[in-house]
Amino acid sequence: MNNLNNSCQRAADLIRRADALLITAGAGMGIDSGLPDFRGPHGFWNVYPALGRARLAFEQIANPAAFVDRPRLAWGFYGHRLNLYRRTVPHEGFQILRRLGENLPEGIFVFTSNVDGQFQKAGFADERVVECHGSIHYLQCLDACHGAIWPADDFQPAIDDTRCQLTSDFPRCPHCQGIARPNILMFGDWGWLGERSNAQEGRLHAWLRRVKRPAIIEIGAGTHIPTVRQLGERLHGPLIRINPSEAQQPDPRGVSIAAGGLVALRAIAAAVV
Repeated sequence: MNNLNNSCQRAADLIRRADALLITAGAGMGIDSGLPDFRGPHGFWNVYPALGRARLAFEQIANPAAFVDRPRLAWGFYGHRLNLYRRTVPHEGFQILRRLGENLPEGIFVFTSNVDGQFQKAGFADERVVECHGSIHYLQCLDACHGAIWPADDFQPAIDDTRCQLTSDFPRCPHCQGIARPNILMFGDWGWLGERSNAQEGRLHAWLRRVKRPAIIEIGAGTHIPTVRQLGERLHGPLIRINPSEAQQPDPRGVSIAAGGLVALRAIAAAVV
């Protein structure tokens, strides 16, 4: 506990000296809200046993080819996730992050690989969030017949959880009436429309040009798909890396905290006061 407290005190000192806070978040950010961890095929199949019985790995169903070959199964998986994220309540750590950044001169920005929309649901301004892999709350045409990206608000998927199958109507492209898919960057994906995410990244880079002394808090970002980790490592601010199993980092000015996100954020908040 002393090591945790010491690390969190150092993190609090870095935040107090900063003029802005950049949050970089991976899948581990959602665990304290009760969202599943897909680490490894067996962890994934525990959540989706129908896919386990079919021996389908995450990379095979999180793939645009699945929407062509097995559209009801693909939308069974993504529809279940959409329903799950809609009913999930973001954990206390989101509000801790807002409080840590809201009084800094340049405020707060979020860069996340998560597609769940939890930061916006927790009250973060949409124009201060980058979703580098897209969002499940937006749709696009499976055939990319048009460059349109539109909200999924009107799509209310009914799912047979036992078979991981969509039982309601498919969402449809308003231009060609073909099947729509989530506006998410998948594996083997050449059809993803990245304009929304690109615009978000443009706003982040404009913000970073104004910032003089950023502190970076990274939460739950792993090494398997290292997009989030790489961003924090290449920026010029000190990096506070929170990860229970992969907290190591190259920044000598930074802080490594080997703990879960909510535990570490509570300790940092207590040290900032």
